[in-house]
Amino acid sequence: MVDDDEKRFNDNMIFVGTIYDSFEALEETLGKLKLEQPLFLTYLAKMAFAEEVFKRAEDTPVFCRYSPPKMMTQTRQPQTYN
Repeated sequence: MVDDDEKRFNDNMIFVGTIYDSFEALEETLGKLKLEQPLFLTYLAKMAFAEEVFKRAEDTPVFCRYSPPKMMTQTRQPQTYN
């Protein structure tokens, strides 16, 4: 049976995954528009967000038993924008 803390943690991780997917979509759009400075800033924001999430998750006992939800993020090849 799933306890309240674990359910809240799982719900939060799904929300975190949605936010991360939004960063990915924004990066892809900015890249296609060839807006390099906003693309770089978005990348930095995404990395800072991920670092903070993992830092907080490591302090959560439920994290040790957690399997991440299936995210919508697709594996992409690195792209170079001119």
